[in-house]
Amino acid sequence: MESKYNHNEVEPKWIEKWLQSEIYRWDPARPRSETFVVDTPPPTVSGSLHIGHVFSYTQTDVIVRYQRMLGKNIFYPIGWDDNGLATERRVQNYFAIRCEPHLPYDPAWKPVQPQNTEQKAHDISRRNFIEACAVLTREDEVAFERLFKRVGLSYDWSLQYATIDKHCQRISQYSFLDLHSKGFLYQSDAPGMWDVTFKTAVAQAEIEDREIAGAFHDVRFGVEGGGEFIISTTRPELIPACIAVVAHPDDQRYQALFGKTALTPLFHAAVPIHPSPHADPEKGSGIMMVCTFGDIMDVQWWKQSGLPIKQVISPAGTLSKVEYGSGPFQSENKERAKNNYNQLAGLNIKQAQKKIVELLAAPGSSVDGANAALVGDPKPIKHIVKFYEKGDRPIEFIPTRQWFINILDHKEALLEYGRKIAWHPGFMLTRYEHWVQGLNQDWCISRQRYFGVSIPAWYPLSSDGKPDYSKLILPEQQNLPVDPMADCPPGYLPEQRDKPGGFCGDPDVMDTWATSALTPQIQSAWGIDASRHDKLFPMDMRPQAHDIIRTWAFYTVAKAWMHEQKIPWKNAVISGFIMDPDRKKMSKSKGNVVTPEGLINEHSADAVRYWASRARLGMDTAFDESLFKIGRKLSTKIYNASRFVLMQFERVGMKPGNLTPSAISEELDCAMVEELRSAISHATNS
Repeated sequence: MESKYNHNEVEPKWIEKWLQSEIYRWDPARPRSETFVVDTPPPTVSGSLHIGHVFSYTQTDVIVRYQRMLGKNIFYPIGWDDNGLATERRVQNYFAIRCEPHLPYDPAWKPVQPQNTEQKAHDISRRNFIEACAVLTREDEVAFERLFKRVGLSYDWSLQYATIDKHCQRISQYSFLDLHSKGFLYQSDAPGMWDVTFKTAVAQAEIEDREIAGAFHDVRFGVEGGGEFIISTTRPELIPACIAVVAHPDDQRYQALFGKTALTPLFHAAVPIHPSPHADPEKGSGIMMVCTFGDIMDVQWWKQSGLPIKQVISPAGTLSKVEYGSGPFQSENKERAKNNYNQLAGLNIKQAQKKIVELLAAPGSSVDGANAALVGDPKPIKHIVKFYEKGDRPIEFIPTRQWFINILDHKEALLEYGRKIAWHPGFMLTRYEHWVQGLNQDWCISRQRYFGVSIPAWYPLSSDGKPDYSKLILPEQQNLPVDPMADCPPGYLPEQRDKPGGFCGDPDVMDTWATSALTPQIQSAWGIDASRHDKLFPMDMRPQAHDIIRTWAFYTVAKAWMHEQKIPWKNAVISGFIMDPDRKKMSKSKGNVVTPEGLINEHSADAVRYWASRARLGMDTAFDESLFKIGRKLSTKIYNASRFVLMQFERVGMKPGNLTPSAISEELDCAMVEELRSAISHATNS
C-alpha cells in the first residue's frame, strides 16, 4: 500500500476491479429464499444528476451491501427513465427543433446542436424527432453510468434497461392489453386537465399548487326582468364560457335570485341561477360563475347540469373562434356579443384577460348600458393555482378524448394493499393513504406527445373517414411492441391508412408513469418469462423519494394489484430531500443544485457516501460540505490503520489469511476482539 492515501487513484482502481470480477452479478440459479431483490428507481434522463441523486442512491447501496455481507444473492439492477415530457423539452431546446407529425421522414437529417443559442427552432418529422430523443438520452445515460460507477454503487450492470427500449415497450403495452381485458381501462371524450405549455392531457398526480399573483374583478351581471348583482372573479376571460351562476343554498343574500336568469356582461347570454353547496360564501362576493371550464368543480357541476359546453379555451391556450347565435353561444344581443368576442379570439389567456378587463371597464358595458360592467379597479391578490409540475402556465380543463385507468372505484383495495407493505419510516404510509383518500379523478394515461410508449390501438374508419372508437382494434401479445402510427392492424394493408373504409392509428403515447409503474414487472420479465417472474416478484425493496409516493409508489401498487392481486414489493424505503443552505429543496428547476463530480474529486467517493449514510431515512438533510471533510478524514484513517496492520504482518512474515480468530490468545487481544464483536452485534441489530 502507498504511504499516502490518494482517493483519485485508489477508488478508480477498485471500481475497475469490481467490474472485471463481476462480483455484483445476480445468480439466477440460487433460490428466492437466498435472494434480496431491489426495485431500483430509474433516474429521469433529462440532463445531469445532482448531489440529491447521489444521496438517495447511496442510502440504497448501503442497504444492499449489508444484505450482500449476509451472504444474500443480490438482484440489483439499474434503469433509465428516458421517455416523457422532460426528455422532449430537453431535446427541443438542445437541438432547437420542434416535432411536426405531418412532415415526412428525412433519412438524411441528423441531430446537431446549433452553435448559435438564439437559433430559431425548425420543424422535423415525428420519426426524426424520436431519433433525436434517442441520441441525446443515450449520451445522458453514458454520463449517468459513469457517475454511478464513480460513486461505487454496486449494481449488476448486466441488468441495465431503459424505459423506452423494446423490452420495456413490450411490457408496458402488455399491461395496457391486460388492463383492458380486465375492465380497468376505458376511453372517454370528456373535459380533463390539460397543460397548454406542452399541449397534452395530464394526470392528477402530476399537478402541483403554486402561488401566483392575480386579482379579483368585481363584475356586474344583469338579471332578466331587471336588477343586477356583482360577481368577484379572478378569471374574467371565462365570462363567454359561463353556463350558470351559483351561490350557496344557505346564503341569504341571494335567496331571491335562485330560479331566475342572469345575463352576462358584454355577451348578453342568458344563464340560470342555481343554489349549489360548492359555492363559498366567504370567497369574493359569494356568488360565482360556473364556466366550461375553470376548475374541477365546474366540471363536476356541469356533469350533473345537462347544460351544453361553451368551450372557449383552445388546446393551445388561446381563445377559440366562436359564432354567437350558433349552438350554445346564444345571446340577447348577438351583434354586440360578436363584436366583443372578436376582440378576444386568438389571444392567449393573459392577453384575453387584459383585453376583457378593458372591455368591462368601458362606459356602458354593463348589461343595461347604464354603467361600466367592471366595478372599481381589480383587487390584487396572491392565490394558489394548479400547474402541471413541468409546465409554465396554469392548467386548463379542456374536452378531449383520452385513455383512463379506473382507480376511483378501487380506492379501498388500493389502501388495503398499501398497508400490506412495510414503509420505512412508518409514517410514510400515512402519506400514501392521504393521497389515495384524496383522489377525485381516474388516472389519465394518454399523452399528446411523441417520445414514449405508443398506445397500442387502431380504429376503423367509416365511409366518410371518421374513426369508430367503439370498434377498437388491439394487437396480439406476441406481436408487441407495436407503433400504430407505423404498423398496420391485423386484416389491413398499409395503403388503407387514413383512408375512408380503412384505419387510423392512435397517435398518442402513454404517460411515462404508466411504464415506470411497471419497473418490478420489467425486471422480472412479467408475461415473458414466468419462471424468472416468480423468482423476483414481489420484490424485497423499493427505494424512492417521498415526493413521488403519489405517483411512482401509488401507480406501482395499483398496477401490481390490478394485474395479479399482489403487492409489488415487501418494503418501501423512502429517502428525504437535500436542502440548500436556505432550507429549500435542491432541484434543477430552482437552479440551486450542486453537482457531485467536484465533491468526489475533492473529498472522495467514500466521503460522499459517509455523508449520505449518516442521514436518517425519510428526513430532509441540509447540504453541509463540512461533513464531506469528516468523511474524507475517516476514510484516510481507515486506510492508514489498515496499512499499519498489514505492515505488522509483513514484519513477522505472515499472510493475513493465515490468522484465524482461534489463533488469538493474548488476554488483551481477546478483550479487544470481544469489544469488536459487541460493536458488530450492536450495529447489525440497529
